Amino acid sequence: MTHAFILRDETVLCRQTPNGWWPVQIQLPKSVNDTALNTHDIHNMQPAYQVGRVTLFESLAPNHWLVSADSGQVEDSLDDFKTEAANTFTAQATIAITYDYAIAHHIDLPIVLESHNSENSNLESNVLNNRDLTTNSEERNTLDNDECAFIAYRLLITQLPFALSDQLSQAIQLLRWQADTQFCSRCAAPVVHAASAERAMVCQVCRLRQYPRVQPCIITAITRPNPQTGEMQILLAHHHRYGQQKTPQQALQYGLIAGFVEVGESLEHAVVREVAEEVNISLTDIRYVSSQPWPFPSNLMLGFRASHDGGDIVIQEDELSHADFFDLSNLPKIPSKGSIAYELIAQIATEHGISL
Repeated sequence: MTHAFILRDETVLCRQTPNGWWPVQIQLPKSVNDTALNTHDIHNMQPAYQVGRVTLFESLAPNHWLVSADSGQVEDSLDDFKTEAANTFTAQATIAITYDYAIAHHIDLPIVLESHNSENSNLESNVLNNRDLTTNSEERNTLDNDECAFIAYRLLITQLPFALSDQLSQAIQLLRWQADTQFCSRCAAPVVHAASAERAMVCQVCRLRQYPRVQPCIITAITRPNPQTGEMQILLAHHHRYGQQKTPQQALQYGLIAGFVEVGESLEHAVVREVAEEVNISLTDIRYVSSQPWPFPSNLMLGFRASHDGGDIVIQEDELSHADFFDLSNLPKIPSKGSIAYELIAQIATEHGISL
């Protein structure tokens, strides 16, 4: 039997469980599978192109590449950000479809909580805006086991295993690419999906093949000792995209320096250039740490660490409103768990005996 995740823009259909929200996989009827992969017609030997349905590759758990503790290096640096189960959970290959695709093909869906439903609007607001996506026992009792809701992927990554969150990121990016690639970029003719298992859209006129695009981005945690106390500090910046402080009680969110890799430059060059452009300082000891797929819109975040090598902070005002070095024991609000920014910051804090 074929099952599929259901997505609507950057949200995922989930069911409430005692431990929070979990993505639902809906069984697809046989008629839909036959329509999607009808290769028996000798006049149409390639699969029909259908906007709103993609096949997802298997996503491996981090234990496939984590360094063993036996080698003398620290293996549990990621354990502070996800549970041990999250490091060993592997997501099997599956299907992802859009909500519109499900409706158009008359696929049976569970009851979905909608904000326009006055009976559930307050409950939905309380549940869906909760960053850890958990509810108390009283709220859980008001939810029927068959009731589901569309949860933003940005919130789900704070609690899902690495492999599953990466697979949902894969789904968001592929469905967006598919919807945006219905015509040839060379001759404007309609395209169809490649006949093989290859992820490509093929022009029926000029045969141009268009593949999903991945945009590499660097993100860097920059450290130095506090000039007065010697305590380790990390450079954090408030980006305009984080929004402005609306009330005195609202804490501004700070993050790391990040940016897109330009054509013709190495990853290390991108780190040096972005940091110089945004905060006007020089670096030393640049080293790669880890990566994360980030579907906003279709990025691969490549995480680095570096040490401050000189220069005073001068911010790029069209990007940032403030940047400074903060003591690890006195950090401002930082990005949430599940993001590579949090992972890099928490890794450094852990090395200095500080738990975030």
